[in-house]
Amino acid sequence: MTMSMAAPHARGKSAVDKIFGANAAAVKDAAAVGKDKVVNATIGAILDDEEKLVCLPTVEKVFRSLPTNDIAAYAPIAGLPEYLESVLDAAFGKSRPAGYIDAVATSGGSGVLHHVIWNYASEGDVVLTSDWFWGPYRVLCDEMHRKLDTFALFDDARRFNVVACEAKVREVLAKQDSVILIINSPAHNPTGYSLSDKEWDCVLHMLTAVTKETGKKIVLLVDVAYLDYAGQKDECRAFLSKLGGLPESILSVVAYSMSKGFTLYGQRTGAMIGVSSSADVIKEFAEINQYSSRATWSNISRASMKTLATIYRDPALLSAVESERDYYYRMIKARAELFTKEAAEVGLTMLPYVAGFFLSIPATKPDAVCEKLHEDHIFAVPLAKGIRVAVCAVPLEKMKGIAAKIKAAMDAVGSQAQ
Repeated sequence: MTMSMAAPHARGKSAVDKIFGANAAAVKDAAAVGKDKVVNATIGAILDDEEKLVCLPTVEKVFRSLPTNDIAAYAPIAGLPEYLESVLDAAFGKSRPAGYIDAVATSGGSGVLHHVIWNYASEGDVVLTSDWFWGPYRVLCDEMHRKLDTFALFDDARRFNVVACEAKVREVLAKQDSVILIINSPAHNPTGYSLSDKEWDCVLHMLTAVTKETGKKIVLLVDVAYLDYAGQKDECRAFLSKLGGLPESILSVVAYSMSKGFTLYGQRTGAMIGVSSSADVIKEFAEINQYSSRATWSNISRASMKTLATIYRDPALLSAVESERDYYYRMIKARAELFTKEAAEVGLTMLPYVAGFFLSIPATKPDAVCEKLHEDHIFAVPLAKGIRVAVCAVPLEKMKGIAAKIKAAMDAVGSQAQ
């Protein structure tokens, strides 16, 4: 019998991450045959047309110019006050919802997910999201002894499946007093889909009706990690104003991250923003989540928080950052448009892409398809229901022909569009 020093609840755990595994395989292949011959469509970060990691120049300038005290000193557990004020502007723009609002600094967007799952779901509870989802949602739930369940993201018309979402919400609430519903929009990972304003109206109307009928509670966790690459600044944030005026039984939590919008991936800086029609709910929100911060990472990067606050308090710096973001948004959009065009030409089915870092192809045998693609030195990420392509990381020139090669690989292994 294998010796274990771990507590019973920790035994047998291991993190075999397909994304990092696929990236490692691409790096190994590039070392063997040359980087110019390899397409690495695994990385969830912006690479320029020379395949160098992008950091927005103005963000880098502000970050590097900070005084030592703002780099080395501890930050308050809740976050720097100026950061917590500015992050509301960064997240909501002109669409700040009505109601009571507070923010707590977190270790990236993942920190928001951790705190919401820990503080708003009990052990054994079900947490809901769509059937196309970012894999660590499940890891986070498993780590905290919660269960992730899913509903079909798309209906037959390839629109957000409100009917399936409602059915699953009601099913879960028949067994527990509250439920966390995670919706990753706009620029969903891994599909690139964004709910329309009309779809958001349907979702919020449905959740309101369910809570009134059942007397149960819902925590709506809106993961906006890719918000700053989701389209025109004000248009893609407009839906956030709809989070105001909901019943007290619905707490909305916006998961904001500096990883993508500020290209500070490794600094692990984000914020959880609570919106409620109840002052008591928001007071509790701030208190319990600060407590959880103290019990996990304690406090986060002061330098990143200071960088965001500095930029949002200087119109010239903010204008420069937004201009730089727009350049890379258009670069990613051009890559996705080329893939979409070529997919249509070769008859490759893909899920509806609106914006963001990724697009997805529904496919049976996704692992076999990705293995077959390795023969063409193309590396993508196999998911449960298909294949994810990181358009944020593939130069336009290398994007040419990828759709046809994916279609050929699917045909070769007998894979079908799901």
